[in-house]
Amino acid sequence: MLNKFRLRKKQNTSSTLRDKIEQVKKAAVPEHVAIIMDGNGRWAKKRALPRIAGHHEGMKVVRKTTKLANELGIKTLTLYAFSTENWKRPKNEVEYIMKLPDEFLGTFLPELIKENVQVKMMGYKDQLPIHTLRAIEKAIEETKNNNGLVLNFALNYGSRSEILDAVKQVLNDCNKGIIKETELDEKAFSSYLMTANFTDPDLLIRTSGEMRLSNFMLWQLAYSEFWFSDVLWPDFSEDHLLEAIEAFQKRQRRYGGI
Repeated sequence: MLNKFRLRKKQNTSSTLRDKIEQVKKAAVPEHVAIIMDGNGRWAKKRALPRIAGHHEGMKVVRKTTKLANELGIKTLTLYAFSTENWKRPKNEVEYIMKLPDEFLGTFLPELIKENVQVKMMGYKDQLPIHTLRAIEKAIEETKNNNGLVLNFALNYGSRSEILDAVKQVLNDCNKGIIKETELDEKAFSSYLMTANFTDPDLLIRTSGEMRLSNFMLWQLAYSEFWFSDVLWPDFSEDHLLEAIEAFQKRQRRYGGI
């Protein structure tokens, strides 16, 4: 009797989720969603588990979120996986995080290929361990011909360094005569950033209750809509993503106008 009740409850939950998905798809969804996946460590601590357990659980959420984003027709999903400042964390935690791309993509890559998802990465590759970079580059290579959702990992990424490097490249190109000072505008400068081939995020989601950007896409988020949640990333569900998009759909984006 209890098993029948649980089955019925699961079916009702699935039906409700399906109804929400169809409802959200009736309105315009954000073209580019960026997520600061925060709270893995706190999730683990609340359960008296090591911090790495939170990171492992968080990767399962990446999988669910990617699948739903793809179904909703979102074109780009950028996930802040590891910042240039995260190297300051305990060595064992950093080492574990650097193993996650191999573990995650090793099991999820066939599904990404099947679902027409293209993997991209932005960040400083030269500082990543060989095994981490190899896993990312394999996924990028094997999904390069897909034309569905772009799953963009911000890995060893820091926005201030990105902007400084872009300024240096602009100065270098000015000195070489490749670009003139009078030709430099926002569009031209954006082409020097790591997101040159992406549109700016329409929606930024941050979990765990923190309300700051943490050196993430400072230039690109100038006119993005922000949605903050107290939910820790490992507890972030499909319902939460749908809630964020529904909130986005109710907002008016004026870009400084009326």
